Amino acid sequence: MSQQEIILNKPDDMHLHLRDGDMLSAVVEHSARDFARTIIMPNLVPPVTTVEDAMSYRQRILDALGGSGTSFEPLMTLYLTEVTTTYDLENAAALGMVKAVKLYPAGATTNSDSGVRDIPKSYHLFEKMAELGLPLLVHGEVTDADIDIFDREAVFIDRVLDPIRRTIPELRIVMEHVTTKNGIDYVGNADNKLCATLTTHHLMLNRNAMLAGGFRPHYYCLPILKREEHRQALRAAATSGDARFFLGTDSAPHPTHTKESACGCAGVFSAANSLGCLATVFEEEQALENLNSFTSLNGAKFYGLDINEVKMRLIRTSEPAVFPKNIKVGAETVTVFDPGMPIYWHVDHTTSL
Repeated sequence: MSQQEIILNKPDDMHLHLRDGDMLSAVVEHSARDFARTIIMPNLVPPVTTVEDAMSYRQRILDALGGSGTSFEPLMTLYLTEVTTTYDLENAAALGMVKAVKLYPAGATTNSDSGVRDIPKSYHLFEKMAELGLPLLVHGEVTDADIDIFDREAVFIDRVLDPIRRTIPELRIVMEHVTTKNGIDYVGNADNKLCATLTTHHLMLNRNAMLAGGFRPHYYCLPILKREEHRQALRAAATSGDARFFLGTDSAPHPTHTKESACGCAGVFSAANSLGCLATVFEEEQALENLNSFTSLNGAKFYGLDINEVKMRLIRTSEPAVFPKNIKVGAETVTVFDPGMPIYWHVDHTTSL
C-alpha cells in the first residue's frame, strides 16, 4: 500500500524570484503559504546592490502580504556588480539580514545585464566574502556566444567555478539551479563548502517536454532543460539525502503574453504547486523519507538557520490535485507550472500541526 501522508518541517525555498510592484503583490502569497523562508533573488530593475536596497525590498515584500499573519521570512541577497565594494559586503554582513551575494555573469538570464563581465576582477570581493562568512550564489552558466546553450553549465564549471574554488577554498558557494550530470558530479566530489540548489521543473522535465511536437514556451527557462540522462542525475541527487543538495525552486513569474511572444522570457512560475510535484518525484524514486531533508533541513543547515519547528502535512488523494492554471496580475495573468502529469499530492492547509 502506498504512503498516504507526509509530515514535513515547513520547507524553505532557497532560490526565489518575486519581482516587484503588482507582480510581487500577486505572487508572494503563493510562496508564503507553503514556505517558511525564501532566499530572494536581487535581479530587479535596477538591481538590489546595497543593504539599503535590500531592506527597502524586504519591506515591500512584507507589505505585499498585507499583514496576513504569516510568519514568512524573506532572506535577502545582494547583486554583485563590477562596482560592488568591500564596504558593501561588510555592511551586509554586519546587518545579518543579507544572507548571500549573487553572481550573475552578464547576460546570463532575466535582468542580468548589470552582472559581472570580468569575473577574476571580483576575486578580492570573494576573498572578503570568505572572511565575512557570506556565501556566494552563482548562476552557473557562461554567456560566450560561441558556447552551445546546452553546454554553458559544464563550461562554467571548468572556466569559472573551479578556478574560484581553487583560488579561494574557504569561500562557501551555492551552485544554483544545477541542470546537468556534470554539475551534480562536481558538487558530489566537493567538500561541504560547495552546495547546489535543484528546481522542481528540472526534476520533472527534460528538454523533450519543451521541444518535442512543438515549442512550449512555459517550459523555457535558464538554465535550459537538458537531456533525460541529466534529469536522472538531478533526481538521484535530490532524493539521496545528501546535505549538499537542497530545494531552490527558481520560481520566476512573467506575464503570460511575454512568455508567448516572438522572443519569450525565460522562467517557470512553480511557487503555486511545487510541493505536490516534489512529493511525486520522491514517491517515484521511492525516497519519500528524504523529502524533508531536501525541502526543510539541508538548506537551513548550509545557511546556519534554525530548523523550522512548524510542521506541514502533505496528503495523497485518489483524485488528482487541482492547481490553478494561471493567476491574475492586474489585467494580465501568469501561467502556473504544468508538470505534464497528474499530481496526487497536495498540501493540507485545513489543519495545523
